[in-house]
Amino acid sequence: MDTLQRNNVAVSGVPDGPALVFAHGFGCDQNMWRFVAPAFEATHRVVLFDHVGAGRSALAAFDRDRYATLGGYADDVVEVLQALDVTDATFVGHSVSSMIGVLAAARAPGVIGRLVLIGPSPRYIDDDGYTGGFTQADIDGLLDSLDSNYLGWSGAMAPVIMGNADRPALGAELTNSFCRTDPEIARHFARVTFTSDNRGDLATVSVPTLVLQCSDDVIAPDVVGSYVHEHIPGSTLVRLAATGHCPNLSAPEETTAAIAAFLTPAAV
Repeated sequence: MDTLQRNNVAVSGVPDGPALVFAHGFGCDQNMWRFVAPAFEATHRVVLFDHVGAGRSALAAFDRDRYATLGGYADDVVEVLQALDVTDATFVGHSVSSMIGVLAAARAPGVIGRLVLIGPSPRYIDDDGYTGGFTQADIDGLLDSLDSNYLGWSGAMAPVIMGNADRPALGAELTNSFCRTDPEIARHFARVTFTSDNRGDLATVSVPTLVLQCSDDVIAPDVVGSYVHEHIPGSTLVRLAATGHCPNLSAPEETTAAIAAFLTPAAV
């Protein structure tokens, strides 16, 4: 299967400009970047895609063995960028795609030259000396709920993940996005996401990295953002005023400005 068709790749902006790649989080698709990506089309080659199993990706390409770890998704990212002949790209990853980007950068040195990690978490489950925000029992319960009633879980959890209770339309959009995802694939991706442990990969990052941390993020709390920053050599941490886990939807202007400030030296 053609790589670009497999991941429903869309390219816009300046054909020979510096590449800026946006990767969505769990239960979402590239549409979640519609308020952010266009701001860079005048200066960058903007690349959007859907992870296999999400959006308009080729569902037939989903393979439980390939995607048994986040590494399978990282391999997809590398293949997409190589198919586009991209080098020195800036990879913007939201939520679980932050760690996918970390893995992809290590797999293909020179292909990804900068990382922007929005709401990253290298491990969601608390461990000795580490706070991930969830106990093992929390994650077990979450996955059990997904297995027994995915649509019910989506309706209950999406507004919590989004935050911004005073703006219910945002929570409704995320709920609808979750509900458009194939339940079987979503359950598999959730298990891979919430049981992953990529703490050891942070020290391998050798490219300039921006960590964007939201306020009141129930999925990736402030202590996790600080951990990521402290364990990625030379990274920059910016705490956004945006609340919740999806600033690309709830605070696109602030998110865009933070990315642009990070890119400015590289774009000149």
